[in-house]
Amino acid sequence: MKKAERYQKVIQYFLTHTPFAETELQYQNPYQLLVAVILSAQCTDKRVNLVTPQLFRDFPTPQRLAQTHFDTLFPYIRSISYPNNKTKHLIGMAQKLVQNFDSQVPNNIPDLISLQGVGRKTANVILSVVYNQAAMAVDTHVYRVSARLGLTTAAKTPLETEKQLMKFIPQEYVATAHHWLILHGRYTCLARSPKCTDCGLKDYCKYHASQLKKGAVV
Repeated sequence: MKKAERYQKVIQYFLTHTPFAETELQYQNPYQLLVAVILSAQCTDKRVNLVTPQLFRDFPTPQRLAQTHFDTLFPYIRSISYPNNKTKHLIGMAQKLVQNFDSQVPNNIPDLISLQGVGRKTANVILSVVYNQAAMAVDTHVYRVSARLGLTTAAKTPLETEKQLMKFIPQEYVATAHHWLILHGRYTCLARSPKCTDCGLKDYCKYHASQLKKGAVV
């Protein structure tokens, strides 16, 4: 199967079975989403969603967050992975939002990654979810699922994965495709024990084909 055909089959499957896919992070405005995505690095969305209601209640604006201190904020996110770094990142991010961007979440990569705790993946999430731009955020799920399906070839970095996906996915589907791949990786194409038997994409999947050749039961 040629790569273009594989993309076509995968996209059509998701359009048929999961036409409306979105982030599982709970938020009400761009500022809240930015905070949630920073917290979600190497942490589950479920855990983040347990923490953010009280956080958003007590720090409802960038201004309020920018004015707090480490010892005040830390207890709110103690249960999140890397709470020390993320506490510093959130305060630094909020301070720069207030000082440099009039408390508004930027709508471009250079400005977003200038914020503390924001890398390319987080920036792309904001661009796609908030501003509906054709931006592909690559996390561990997207990286793994894309490689297994055969959508990417020998991609060694998230940026290489992003470029390959952007080359073949039609612009109008890019933002949604990010969520398709994440949710598929989260619930079906698991890292250690992928649920190949239950996967609707197995007929188009290079990983599944390789397992069949090995005689593995998948």
